[in-house]
Amino acid sequence: MFIDKLLSSPAFGVFARVLVTFLFWSSGLAKLFDFAGAVAEMEKYGVLPAAPMAALVIMVQLGGSALVISGWNVWLGAGALGVFTALTIPIAHAFWRMTGEAAFFEMLFAIEHVSVIGGLMLVAILRRPASAAAGCLANA
Repeated sequence: MFIDKLLSSPAFGVFARVLVTFLFWSSGLAKLFDFAGAVAEMEKYGVLPAAPMAALVIMVQLGGSALVISGWNVWLGAGALGVFTALTIPIAHAFWRMTGEAAFFEMLFAIEHVSVIGGLMLVAILRRPASAAAGCLANA
């Protein structure tokens, strides 16, 4: 009974969406407050022009998170964050170009990113109208 009430609570849903996007909004805020550091990070990974790309990353991280957390156009926010996350794998976690321990740790980051993408996909599915979400999950 308690678990059913908890899972049905709108506040719990918002809390869950805050947590699932924590990786993105915390990174976006850090970049926003240290824009020079964000630009340096873009340059480190060869993402040029660095300043406009850093601004774009901040907009995707904060805007996508805001959409998911607010419950408005969740599919768009989750999709933007998912595509962004997928793009970071070959840019920042290219383990196949490395050897040894560095390759191993970057592979772990890449695997984690794939799981985050799956979580974002579930968020998008579960925020669809109830009948559509139930159908999508029932056919899995």
